[in-house]
Amino acid sequence: MIELTRLSGDGFWLNPHQIEYIERTPDTSIAMLSGKRVIVREGVQDVLSKIVEYRRLIGAFKNEE
Repeated sequence: MIELTRLSGDGFWLNPHQIEYIERTPDTSIAMLSGKRVIVREGVQDVLSKIVEYRRLIGAFKNEE
C-alpha cells in the first residue's frame, strides 16, 4: 500500500495494484479498476515514485527482470 493525501489534507493508504491509470487534470486524479476516482495532493511523479518504492519493497521487480 502507498500513503497518499486527499485534497482535504486527510492521509489514506491506496493499493497500487488496483490503479487503472493516473491523470493530471490539473490535480492528480487516480482511476481505480473499480471505476472509483481519487484526487490527491501529490503530483503524478510523486505517486509513480511511491509505486516504484512499494514494488521494490515487496520484491515485485524480481519477476520482471
